[in-house]
Amino acid sequence: MDETRKTKKAHPLRTLDMAYIALMAVLMAVCSWISVPMEIPFTMQTFAIFCALGLLGGRRGTIAVLVYILMGAVGLPVFSGFGGGLGRLLGVTGGYIIGFLFTALIYWLTTTLFGVRLWSMIAGLVLGTLACYAFGTAWYVLMYAADSGAVGVGAALMKCVVPFILPDAVKLTLALLLVKILPQHIKIEN
Repeated sequence: MDETRKTKKAHPLRTLDMAYIALMAVLMAVCSWISVPMEIPFTMQTFAIFCALGLLGGRRGTIAVLVYILMGAVGLPVFSGFGGGLGRLLGVTGGYIIGFLFTALIYWLTTTLFGVRLWSMIAGLVLGTLACYAFGTAWYVLMYAADSGAVGVGAALMKCVVPFILPDAVKLTLALLLVKILPQHIKIEN
């Protein structure tokens, strides 16, 4: 093994890190309750996810997203419409919730590779959101077919993705503004 090569170890999570992670997981739950009811509700979940990733960074933000998903999986009412449980995750729209984890992982990878710069943050969030859309739509098509009959990918995209593109772009922009402004007024340790 090359002794000159330095390996970067991940630091263990401190109590403060865990508090930030818990706070962001709760923010995701609260933001999921702010919704316009539809088959796939318009919520503020993605706004909270974008904020968590931007404020906490890829590692802690991803853990916050995972904690949020796990809270819902065990039955806590953290999803839209105060829903929770494995049935919600395994339902037709559960793929979008699981897809939030892809958003977080892609953001983490992008900002790790290219540094935490505005362009890499935007690229990571946009690519991550696209991955969430892709996974969620594929899941929707499979689960809908198993439950109600076949649905085309085009029809699923028109129902599950197209109406959300503009609202998600606005939420991403607002989250990035908050990520840039908030640290000037509140100390968030990295």
